[in-house]
Amino acid sequence: MSTPPGEYYTEERWQNWLDRIEEEDVDPEDEDSARLLLNLQDDAAIAVAKILTDYEDGPLDEEATLDELTGVREIVLDDIDIDDEETVMLIDGVQTSLLCVFYAAEEFVAEGAANDATITDYIEAAADAEAEEDLDAALGYCVQAGTQIIGGSELPMEVAEDLEYGLVSEWVNGLDSLQTAMSDPEVVEEDES
Repeated sequence: MSTPPGEYYTEERWQNWLDRIEEEDVDPEDEDSARLLLNLQDDAAIAVAKILTDYEDGPLDEEATLDELTGVREIVLDDIDIDDEETVMLIDGVQTSLLCVFYAAEEFVAEGAANDATITDYIEAAADAEAEEDLDAALGYCVQAGTQIIGGSELPMEVAEDLEYGLVSEWVNGLDSLQTAMSDPEVVEEDES
């Protein structure tokens, strides 16, 4: 059964996650807090995976798919209205990770999976570009890697583990959520702890 248009992800769903994170006084060193942030990220990645699956299986055409992706992206990447600066920073990290997921999904719909290099090559090129402070190129390489993940390729975890902490590692973290979502697009329940 296909999902009715506009029901892949809602502002209300995103806001419920934000409210829960705000209530729980999130501490990134705490395992439950870290899991809550990861669930927030995975939940949005699952919405993207479901849209892409409906695109590949037929209910959505290219235009409708891009519209759905844009709708979810606008919800997830919108400014956060939370007073606690540390919480905002943590959610900003999730948004940063998901940025690459949205761009990869849009690129996949527009151009298909990149095939000029391997995922490892793209991520290493992204890390090199980040080291040279060419963030646009770094994001572009991560997006190319993301299109391959959507196309069914595996993200090698050792590549992710070798990354210095920075934007590329954040984007690859988002791609890891996307890979999980593509292989098992089960909904993360908001009330799971």
